[in-house]
Amino acid sequence: MERKKYYVSVQAGSILEEQTAASYEFEIYASDKELTELEELFNFREDAEHTTFIRSFIPAMAYHNDQENDDYDEVLAGIYKKVHDLGTEETKRQIERMRIL
Repeated sequence: MERKKYYVSVQAGSILEEQTAASYEFEIYASDKELTELEELFNFREDAEHTTFIRSFIPAMAYHNDQENDDYDEVLAGIYKKVHDLGTEETKRQIERMRIL
């Protein structure tokens, strides 16, 4: 399984082949299958963002009792875990310093 280098921005939800194409936070090495899995996680996050946006119009619901926000947090943690698993040593150190896993 051949792996290629990619540049990932979790904030923008982007996976780039060219380092200079846009800003990025992390470098990873991924096979086509692994790349597809990460892209799917970004798609899940986008869906979760829409759900939390709609939920935001219900001000009486506390954040800690909100399944939509829990789902979003879970997807985001999954993205960081996948990036950590595929990341360079520097990427792994960065994510470990963030203490989100």
